[in-house]
Amino acid sequence: MSDCTTRNIRVQVRPRYLPEASRPAAQQWMFAYEIEITNTGPETVQLLHRHWIITDGEGRTQEVRGPGVVGQQPVLGPGAVYQYASGCPLGTPVGTMHGSYQMRVLDDGPSFDVKIAPFRLAVPSVLN
Repeated sequence: MSDCTTRNIRVQVRPRYLPEASRPAAQQWMFAYEIEITNTGPETVQLLHRHWIITDGEGRTQEVRGPGVVGQQPVLGPGAVYQYASGCPLGTPVGTMHGSYQMRVLDDGPSFDVKIAPFRLAVPSVLN
């Protein structure tokens, strides 16, 4: 699990391995992750963009950028929580992810980046 707060925006990530969607013989391992974003501050914010850095067990890195998350650009008022789930294929049974969300304070406020702390993607039997 990863847990990080930036400018009153808390991001928690819970990853898990998906054996039913993986094909180890073909060097394909699938992972899911659940994200919870909590606005602990007094301002209403909107998530505009995502940026992920995905590193597999051999050190190969892939960057993913795009608008919003799962097709949405959620608005979070004070105390609001937004949850979503997504997935990530890897070519190795272990890897890591981290990144950031670009947020904007509503009513023409400034944009800022919210850190997503690193978390491990791993087949349970690979790590002791």
